[in-house]
Amino acid sequence: MVFIFLILICLSGFISPPIALLLGLVVANLAGHPFLHLNHKATTILLQVSVVGLGFGMNVNSALSAGKEGFLFTIASIFSTLTLGYFIGKWFSIEKKTSHLISCGTAICGGSAIAAIAPVIKSDEKQTSVALGVIFILNSVALFLFPAVGHWLHLTQHEFGLWCAIAIHDTSSVVGAANKYGSEALQIATTVKLARALWIIPVALITSYLFKNQKSKIKIPYFIGLFILAMLCNTFVPQTALVAPYLVSIAKTGLTVTLFLIGAGLNWKILKTVGVKPLLQGVLLWGFIAIAALVSIIYLS
Repeated sequence: MVFIFLILICLSGFISPPIALLLGLVVANLAGHPFLHLNHKATTILLQVSVVGLGFGMNVNSALSAGKEGFLFTIASIFSTLTLGYFIGKWFSIEKKTSHLISCGTAICGGSAIAAIAPVIKSDEKQTSVALGVIFILNSVALFLFPAVGHWLHLTQHEFGLWCAIAIHDTSSVVGAANKYGSEALQIATTVKLARALWIIPVALITSYLFKNQKSKIKIPYFIGLFILAMLCNTFVPQTALVAPYLVSIAKTGLTVTLFLIGAGLNWKILKTVGVKPLLQGVLLWGFIAIAALVSIIYLS
């Protein structure tokens, strides 16, 4: 079976995350995904395990420094993106819940934010699918576009890591793009992105108030705690050095498989359901956050 063969290629370590994503897109639209009903759950679990594994290659002190620098960028970008998203949604007459999901996915952490916010606003399957489709399409573009732009502008690894953590939606694509750029970029991007993901909680609380649905349960990204524990072990437990390189290597392979599965879940039928206006909202928001973050990082940091 072609699908299984391609997963084995991803597991071999011979291809990069962007190529894995591209292979997923190809197989989704030519051969189809035989396990599509399991795809979302598989990518969620695999991504979380991979991110925790990457923590074994990171130092707490460096992570705290990166997180502190990214804090103000995070606050400014999240609330400006949510505000702009609201007005763009009104301007284009996009259904309110769909518009809010796209805004949250762009502002915080892509599909994870949408999955957390959707039950809070009680969005239906179509509204959630449209928002996820917009985010996943732009994530796929970002994985190829950002490293190319970074090299073209001669961004340092520090600058690139900070930029992609703020401007790329999903953690999977952030880690994939940063990993392609360099080890320092990977550490900064992963730390800042996971710190950013914690903003799901206050945004979900505000959302429940605005949508008058304060009884909904809010999904907390608990795996971030395991990521922090992995960093602590790598920094303060010397014995961890014996296994850390292997765990990081396995985590990077897991990320490659994750991106293949994400691509394999984006077939033509899903792309067609997105619609022009929601996609345009996503592009405008993404353009805003990417350009604003880049200018701020280059000239203000």
